[in-house]
Amino acid sequence: MPLESCMLVIDNSEHMRNGDYPPNRFDAQTDAITVVFSHKVDSNPENTAGVMTMAGKSPEVLVTPTQDVGKILSALHSTKDKISGSVDVVTAIQVAQLALKHRQNKNLRQRIIAFVGSPLSDALDEKTLVKVGKKLKKNNVALDVVCYGEWEGNEARLKALVDAVQNSDNRCVGVVRRGDWLLFGALRMSVEEEQARQRTADTAASTSAAGASTVPNTEDVSTPRAAPKVINESDDMEEDDPLLAQAIAMSTEGATTSAAAKSGEDADMEGDDEDGDEDEEDDEDGEDEDDEDGEDDDEVSEEEAIAQAIALSMQAPPEDQADGGAAGKSSKAKK
Repeated sequence: MPLESCMLVIDNSEHMRNGDYPPNRFDAQTDAITVVFSHKVDSNPENTAGVMTMAGKSPEVLVTPTQDVGKILSALHSTKDKISGSVDVVTAIQVAQLALKHRQNKNLRQRIIAFVGSPLSDALDEKTLVKVGKKLKKNNVALDVVCYGEWEGNEARLKALVDAVQNSDNRCVGVVRRGDWLLFGALRMSVEEEQARQRTADTAASTSAAGASTVPNTEDVSTPRAAPKVINESDDMEEDDPLLAQAIAMSTEGATTSAAAKSGEDADMEGDDEDGDEDEEDDEDGEDEDDEDGEDDDEVSEEEAIAQAIALSMQAPPEDQADGGAAGKSSKAKK
């Protein structure tokens, strides 16, 4: 069910006191309006519906589009004491259109549902009703009419009005004859039929969308298939563009040469590093040997010095003794 803002236009003329639709026309209309309001609001949580009258002193808006069923029932109960006058269909439809124009949610579609249970005025011709219907069509307002009570003289003119509003099946005329159905029972049956029709349309739309997305395979399985042809891309490239093939070959050779040169440089660098390491090891070995030779020379020179000192010390005492003996002899001679 699409998003809709709906105005329910009720008939509160003197003809609503008749009891041909039990308990009377007005009470039967009240039950039918309750059914329609519940269906509209329950079908989508954003849908709204309002109520207005089309008889009395002048058409009057009782409740602007709302989702509160309590306001609707309260307005219908208060209207029961205002039954008077005759219906003014043209003015009522124009006022309902104006009320829908000032709805809060502008994304909601506009729809008017009029309950007509009284005879239309003889001054109201079919041309005037068609003009009103074209105006509704221009403003994208859908129209449904429930004709009951005095339906014999109203059906043709109301049908012309609804046909003038027709735009993508947005209009409906419901005629409820006496004794066939209760008014609310007939509307409930109509609502169920509309729901079934809507489900069927949705199913058909989804099926057609699925069929369009699936492409049938029309190829005959029994028909032998030709073997796939193997295409050599390099041959085609050389035939189509020899310059491109030559450039690719040159780039490949250049890449190979640069890779070989890079590997040679890496090998030379590794060889230099190894030679440097060997030279460093040889220098360290030579320094160690020099240090050992120097230590040996130092040890030899110290031993030689000690030996010379010992030799000198051993040569000194005889001289001292000789000197001492000579001194003794001279002293004895003096005595």
